[in-house]
Amino acid sequence: MPIRFEKREHIALVTLDRPEALNAFDIELSREIAEAWIAFRDDSDLWVAIVTGTGNKSFSTGADLRSLGEFYRSMTPLQRRNRAESQPGLGGITRNLDLWKPVIAAINGYCLAGGLELALSCDIRIASENAQFGLTETSRGIIPGAGGTQRLPRLIPVSIALEMILTARRIDAAEAYRIGLVNKVVSQAELMNTAIEMANRICENAPLAVQTAKMAVLKGLDVTLEEGMRLENLLGEPLRQTEDVQEGITAFIEKRKPQFKGK
Repeated sequence: MPIRFEKREHIALVTLDRPEALNAFDIELSREIAEAWIAFRDDSDLWVAIVTGTGNKSFSTGADLRSLGEFYRSMTPLQRRNRAESQPGLGGITRNLDLWKPVIAAINGYCLAGGLELALSCDIRIASENAQFGLTETSRGIIPGAGGTQRLPRLIPVSIALEMILTARRIDAAEAYRIGLVNKVVSQAELMNTAIEMANRICENAPLAVQTAKMAVLKGLDVTLEEGMRLENLLGEPLRQTEDVQEGITAFIEKRKPQFKGK
């Protein structure tokens, strides 16, 4: 099985498990990770996910150019376009899957091409010191086609994003942190502990509020400030009727830790 899917209380651990191929995506891995994200989305007891790769060498190097490349070459351009517009993208969450629960990428080595595009689809990125990042597709005659040309310039300065894409060069974890591509850089030994600690901190908060806040932020990026303020009010108002809001208020009055249920 090229994907390991584990549950730890409210946290889902999604692990790419093709270390012999540097956790590159073939057909089976692509299908199984899409199924894993749907299972995470639909399980009300799972509030946060962490995605990582097996081993200490590679998060993912993107598409397996041999097996996945043969699959796409067997299709016509129209078939490829229709698939891109209707099926989950490389990594399962890069395209055509709305996932409002938070996702943390624990990047444990090479994070290249589609691997970086998967990481860009996550909300928080934590990297090990040996991690390397790059959108290397132009060196293969293609462009980053799983959101790389769109997400990277929204995350870091456009000129730096263009340099990375046009030169296909790799950067190390220290530079990724400096330009805002990752939130933290830690040792390989502390990577998963740091990601789990972050996930637990998120799980201390009301899950419906967390999901709504993520939706407000991401949807608000595409509208004006005035429209975003209206969106914020529209999304936030229904939360006032939830059981979690009442629990939060009661816990504050009683000076105790709230016990949220996602209701």
